[in-house]
Amino acid sequence: MRRTKTRGLAAAVMSLLTCLLVAPAASADPEPKAPPEFVALRDVDPTIVQEIRYITPHNFTGAPVDGYRQPMCIVTRDAARALHKAQLSFLRQGLTLKVYDCYRPQRAVDNFVRWAEDLSDLRMKAEFYPRVEKDRLFADGYIAAKSGHSRGSTVDLTVVPLPALPTRPYRPGEPLKPCYGPKADRFPDNSLDMGTGFDCFDTLAHTLDPRIQGQQRANRMILLHGMEAAGFKNLPEEWWHYTYQPETFPDTYFNFPISRRSLT
Repeated sequence: MRRTKTRGLAAAVMSLLTCLLVAPAASADPEPKAPPEFVALRDVDPTIVQEIRYITPHNFTGAPVDGYRQPMCIVTRDAARALHKAQLSFLRQGLTLKVYDCYRPQRAVDNFVRWAEDLSDLRMKAEFYPRVEKDRLFADGYIAAKSGHSRGSTVDLTVVPLPALPTRPYRPGEPLKPCYGPKADRFPDNSLDMGTGFDCFDTLAHTLDPRIQGQQRANRMILLHGMEAAGFKNLPEEWWHYTYQPETFPDTYFNFPISRRSLT
């Protein structure tokens, strides 16, 4: 009798193991894909320089941002064609566009919000927001729960004189300098001097701030007029921020990751 019970127990155990082995594993939710209206900017205009900051630690969070899988600019096809049009006009002036950020997935914006709520993380304050307390970033409009970048027709960019020399990489832990300081003192950038660095959380970054004069103001106007002629509208609080209008997706915020696979 004992042997029969043992055999029955062994058979039950083997049956359970067999079920576990052959049962399909629970699959993770597939990553969302980009609609066909999105393209890689490089496929439309390979001459535009790309320096995608949020895949690197050289940004206001101090770490690579969620959703950036490859250092590439993805935008709607309409915006890409308009960027190409603008680029042709800049090339005739001995300049080239350089994009810092293009489409930004919602998961990246959520990353920004989590970072802003952690008041203990001040590792990049000395460069990106030296005159703003971190608990003011939401109230002052520097961080928001939604971004026009997630709709796909907004870009952050500047202009660079040709030949475009590379910008040296950021070394984590290196001494930080205020983003609004003299160009020679700020983190090096191969662009024209716009008076502040990219993503400078400061009123000096307002496109028409009256304190920005001389060549710095002239450089901002070069960018502004060239982008407006191609159909873009500037965000007055950020000299680098432009949205192509009419937007292809004026009311939709996407969350697909930034990679070639999202476009296939």
